[in-house]
Amino acid sequence: MDRIASAVPGVLVVTVLDTAPNPSWLGRARAFLLSLSGWRRWAMAAALGGLATFALPPAYALPVLLIAFPGLIWLLDGATSGRRAFAVGWFFGFGHHLLGLYWISAALFTDIDQFWWALPFSAVGLPVLLGLFTGTAGWLFHVLRARGCGGGLAGPLLFAGCWALLEWLRGHVFTGFPWNLIGYGWVDVLPVLQSVSLVGIYGLSLLTVLAASLPAALADPTVRPTRAWAAFAAGLALFVALGGWGSWRLATASDAVVPGVRLRLVQAAIDQKLKWANGQREKNVQENLDLSALPASEPITHIIWPETTVPFFIERDARIRQVLGSVTPSGGLLITGAPRSETGADGQWRYYNSLIAVDGSGAVAGSYDKAHLVPFGEYMPLRRWMPVGAIAGNGAEFSPGPGPKTLRLAGLPPVSPLICYEGIFPGAVTDPTDRPQWLLNLTNDAWYGHTAGPHQHFAINQVRAVEEGLPLVRVANTGISGLVDAYGRVRQSLGLGERGIIDTTLPKAPDGTTLYSRAGDCLFGFGLAACFLVSAFARRDPRGADLSKFSPLT
Repeated sequence: MDRIASAVPGVLVVTVLDTAPNPSWLGRARAFLLSLSGWRRWAMAAALGGLATFALPPAYALPVLLIAFPGLIWLLDGATSGRRAFAVGWFFGFGHHLLGLYWISAALFTDIDQFWWALPFSAVGLPVLLGLFTGTAGWLFHVLRARGCGGGLAGPLLFAGCWALLEWLRGHVFTGFPWNLIGYGWVDVLPVLQSVSLVGIYGLSLLTVLAASLPAALADPTVRPTRAWAAFAAGLALFVALGGWGSWRLATASDAVVPGVRLRLVQAAIDQKLKWANGQREKNVQENLDLSALPASEPITHIIWPETTVPFFIERDARIRQVLGSVTPSGGLLITGAPRSETGADGQWRYYNSLIAVDGSGAVAGSYDKAHLVPFGEYMPLRRWMPVGAIAGNGAEFSPGPGPKTLRLAGLPPVSPLICYEGIFPGAVTDPTDRPQWLLNLTNDAWYGHTAGPHQHFAINQVRAVEEGLPLVRVANTGISGLVDAYGRVRQSLGLGERGIIDTTLPKAPDGTTLYSRAGDCLFGFGLAACFLVSAFARRDPRGADLSKFSPLT
C-alpha cells in the first residue's frame, strides 16, 4: 500500500492506492443493488436521489455523492432495457427534487384557500417533470453502454457526460429551471468555487459528478483494482488542484471599493400574508421608510429596497414618489422593486415586475422590467387551458421585459439588475454588449418562509458573482440580504427573518473579465464532448461485456 498526501491551504486530502483486491463491502453493496427488482429498485433509486440532495445548500454534505452516484450507476448496470434504465434514473431524479424543492409549496400557503388545488402539482408534479431529465440521462447511459461505449474506467466518464448533458438541457428547455445543479455543493468551499470563473456552474457539475462516480469502478469486476484506485485518486487530486488554484486566486484578490458610494440595504422582514393585504400596504411602505431614515455612521448615498416593496404604480402616483423622495439621500437615489404598467400598441394594459430608481425630487431616474418570469407564479403557461391567474400577481399576469440590461444611475457604476428568479440562470445575467460593473438582485423570498429555498437562492447568487467576476448586492424582503464580492466572499449579510439594514461600501469590479464571462459554456461543451468521445473509444473488454455473468439481472 502506497500512501500519498497532497495539501493546499485549508485542504488536506489523503489518497490511498491499494493493490489488494476490491474491498469486499463494495462488492457486496454492488451485488445487493444489482439484485434488487421491482419496487425495491425504484425505492432505492429514489432514496439515493434524496441522499444526493444533502450535498447541496444549505447542508453542503458533499461526501454523500460518493454513495449516491456509484449506487445509481450500479442500479443502472442492473437494468436490462432502456425502459428500466429510464425508470431508475427517473426515480432518482424524483427523490432528488422531491426533497430539494419541497420549499416551493410554502408559497401556496400564503393563500391556501385559493391555491389549495395547486399543492399536489408543486409538491409532486414538479419533481415528476424534472425526473424526466434524470430518467433520460439513465436511458442514454444504458443505450450507449449496450453499444459498447464506456468500458471499464470510462463508465463513470460516460455517466458524468450523460448527467451533465441533461442537467444543461434542464436549465434551458421550456424556459429552463437550473436549480439543484450538483456544482452548487461547492459554494461553501470558496477555493474550489473559483473554478466557475473558468468553466461555469455546469462545468463544475460535470467534474463533480465524474469524481463522485469513480468509486463505482472500485467494485467493477472488469476493472483492475490498482487502476480503479488510481482513477479515484486522480479525481480527488483534480479538486485538490482546483482548490490550490482557487486559494491563490483568493489570496491575490483586491479589496478595493468604489469611491464615494455608500449603500443602505433595507430588509423589513414583512410577512408575505401581510404584503398585499388591504389596509396594510401603506404600513409596509412606512416600515421601509423608517428603516431608511435611521441614522448612519457615514453618509449614505443610495438606499435599496427589495422586490415589489412598493405595492403601487410609482410612475402614475406623484404622492408616493414624493414620499420616497423624502428619504432619498441628497444627490443619490432610492432603488426599489415595484409593479409598473403601460398601455401597449394594441391599447391593452401591460404589467411588469420592475426595479425603479427615484431621486430626491421624486422623479423616476431609471427603471428595469423583469424579463425572465416565473411560470405559474408570474404568468400562466398554457393560459388557454388554465382558467386561473398567476399566483404572485394576485390573479393578474406580468409581461416580460426585453432582457438583460445595463442601467446607468447617478452616482453608481453601471449595474445589471436582476429581479428574484433571474439570478439563477448562468450566463444570462448581463448584457453581453454592455458589460456592467456590478450585479443587483432584488428579491422577495418571503413566499418560502423559513425553508431551504432562500438559502439555496443566496448561494446561487454567490456563484453568479464568481462566474461573471462582478460584485453582487442582494436585497430581500425577509432575507437573505447581503453583499458578495467578485470572488463569492460574503462581505456582509442579514439572516433569514431578520429585520434591519446593512450599510456598506460597494466593492470595485476587478480589472478584466473572467473566462466564463467571455466564453460562456464553451469549455463545458468541450468537456462534455470529451466525455462522450473517450467513452466511445474505450469500448468494453469482450470478456466483461456481459454483466450478467457477474451479477443477477432482472
